[in-house]
Amino acid sequence: MRSMTPPPSPANRPGAAASAVQLLNLDKPLYTIGITAEILATHTRTLMMYEHLGLVVPSRTATNRRLYSQRDIITLGAIQRLTRGYGLNLISARFLILCLQSLDANAIQRPAELTDIDVAHVRV
Repeated sequence: MRSMTPPPSPANRPGAAASAVQLLNLDKPLYTIGITAEILATHTRTLMMYEHLGLVVPSRTATNRRLYSQRDIITLGAIQRLTRGYGLNLISARFLILCLQSLDANAIQRPAELTDIDVAHVRV
């Protein structure tokens, strides 16, 4: 009689961590500007302004439509937390993200007020 045990799930297979990292591509352009604006609860014009300032540069399709990646959305979310939550302007937000990344890269402890901001996958 055949055993009724299910095959191992992809997460339980040997080498699952390596394959999960391959499946998670933060730079793959997936979201249109309208969907990105909905995810971030902002206006499409705001995203266009961020692009104009060089904070996030989305990929373009053959028909010149903007496509944002998951990394772009993470970056925009970090910028929004700094501008809305801490009252920084866009240039200050960019500078603070770069400073936080430098602190993290050199294993230097952040100020207590800034420990909640995740900049590990942010690109500015």
